[in-house]
Amino acid sequence: MAFRRGQRVEIFRKSNDESWGKYMDGFVGLRGVVTDPDTEKNDPDALIEVSIDDKGTHRFPQDCLRTASEK
Repeated sequence: MAFRRGQRVEIFRKSNDESWGKYMDGFVGLRGVVTDPDTEKNDPDALIEVSIDDKGTHRFPQDCLRTASEK
């Protein structure tokens, strides 16, 4: 899936990359807006910059993100 700037996403699980370890614990379940989708690569190993609601802007691997369904 290719992410787009301004798209709402959810961090739905930890990354398969073990080096992210405990860092991901505090973010799973949070939502935000894609600010830098890394459109040059769009591969699972590329990092996506996401502005997390009330938590600032962070970069995450694509394998832990999915489109957020608005409720």
